[in-house]
Amino acid sequence: MLVFLVNSRPFHIVLDYIVRPSPFIFSFKNWVSKKMYRPALTFFAGISVGSVVTISLSKYIENRNTKQTTTLESTVQKSTNNSIETVNGSLRFGIPTSISDTLVRDAYILNYNRSLRNPTWVAEHLTADSLNVIDKSIKPDRKLSHFKEDDMIPKMFRAKLADYVGSGLDRGHLAPAADVQGSQKALDETFYLSNMSPQVPIGFNRGYWAYLENFVRTLTTEFQDVFVISGPLYLPKKETDGRYYVKYQMIGEPPNVAVPTHFFKVILTQRNNNYYKAAFVLPNQSIDSQTPLTSFMVPLDSIESSAGIEFFPDIKQHQVLNLCNIVPCQLKNFKNQVSKSLE
Repeated sequence: MLVFLVNSRPFHIVLDYIVRPSPFIFSFKNWVSKKMYRPALTFFAGISVGSVVTISLSKYIENRNTKQTTTLESTVQKSTNNSIETVNGSLRFGIPTSISDTLVRDAYILNYNRSLRNPTWVAEHLTADSLNVIDKSIKPDRKLSHFKEDDMIPKMFRAKLADYVGSGLDRGHLAPAADVQGSQKALDETFYLSNMSPQVPIGFNRGYWAYLENFVRTLTTEFQDVFVISGPLYLPKKETDGRYYVKYQMIGEPPNVAVPTHFFKVILTQRNNNYYKAAFVLPNQSIDSQTPLTSFMVPLDSIESSAGIEFFPDIKQHQVLNLCNIVPCQLKNFKNQVSKSLE
């Protein structure tokens, strides 16, 4: 189209009129023959017009791209600004609140299940230093700590002190009080009911579970870091009709707190940049203290599947070795632990 334009007669008539007064054009015209004048003029005019058209086209494309970018950014911004409530009108009056709360405390972090009034999981990081306070004058006193409802949980979703009265069950710590030596405040925080689950007293909370907690603490003498995550499980049981059912007791009046059927404890240790793991599931019942701990060992992914939790997602599991191949996974029957003064 550009070639047609610069070779057309009307274009040359206009061009001759425009350039006729220019001394350069007169000199150029005298330098070349009249026969060569029109092709040469056409050539230079074509370059000029082409440049103008190219610049104009580039400017147009630039403006169009800028407009498109601005439109896209506006669309993205509009999409971002449009809260999820207005996507299709289903949540016009707000998003239903979550059923869990994650609470950060001085000595542990927990996720609390509002529906079951139990922790979902409780995570701790133990070291030899954290368990051994050099200055005995600041050592916390357990006698000063008291069980209490957690005011960080909305009142209608809290486990209550009254729920445990007459239940025959202990308020079992998930982050044990014995793990905390840093301060009185940190120790007191382990007595929030959000860190508790109903546990069978004799043979479990005051027995086997206590031995397992002590086993975890002893690992700090062998490893630089010990990470432990504990929590309740509600596992199905096969009944006489051949079908599986999930059944668990509720305590409180009206019923308020679920009683877990089982508990898990997942351990990850670190020494010289090598990692070791072990996972255990224990039934919430009296367990003979002579029962080998290894009888409760399970694959980690079986707990993940049952609890709906992915543990230690930022570490490559295939690089983590079996803890019980490195240290004996055995419990000692600490008689002084049996009468834990939890109640």
